[in-house]
Amino acid sequence: MSSPRESSTEPLLTSVLDTLGEEIVSGVLPEGHTFTLQDLGSRFDISRTVAREAMRALEQLGLVSSSRRVGIRVLSSAHWAVFDRSIIAWRLASEQQRPAQIASLDSLRTAVEPVAAGLAADNAGPEHVKRLKKLAIDLVRLAEEGVGNSEAFLESDKQFHTLLLVASGNEMFAALAEPIMNVLEGRTRYGIMPDEPAVETMRIHLTIADAIAEGDAQAAQAASRDLLTGISEFMQV
Repeated sequence: MSSPRESSTEPLLTSVLDTLGEEIVSGVLPEGHTFTLQDLGSRFDISRTVAREAMRALEQLGLVSSSRRVGIRVLSSAHWAVFDRSIIAWRLASEQQRPAQIASLDSLRTAVEPVAAGLAADNAGPEHVKRLKKLAIDLVRLAEEGVGNSEAFLESDKQFHTLLLVASGNEMFAALAEPIMNVLEGRTRYGIMPDEPAVETMRIHLTIADAIAEGDAQAAQAASRDLLTGISEFMQV
């Protein structure tokens, strides 16, 4: 899912968007707050053109609305493009929003991944299975080495669970990979993931891969649920 700010490579615009986006999602700029293009120009020392680009990007994200009579008005979270990676990143960066954002992503993951695992047992090809097994072995090894809160663990974890969604054969599940993977990134980036995740829980990745290899949809789905339950338990310790 692409972000509106990708349409411009201007660093200044990106900086303005990051500042305003973080302030809106964190409540520093609350719902109903209004400002103008002139306000943006004065605050950030930017041209009216850049201010207008920023306003349009924020509108596309559902963070603000604009009109000649009112100016630019901050909207409630009900309007936000909650799957957009910029909004997810801004919410994770906010100490106030981070717990709610992680909880929302966890709920989405719990609803989707077990079903995807079951579908993968029916639809995964040999290369999918081979790669899933390799990544599962890597995750167990890294957990045993006590480097759960590392870039290496994060990358293997993201690859395993992204591949699981892709191997389901459901293109809509595959499209959810990017927002769902943000929960894994958030736990690592903000020091939430423990250095020593429960190894037995990490071994469930192997159980999932084996069930998919055997074409056992019920076992794959059950193992995926067990994994997510186990992760939830050791994250609360």
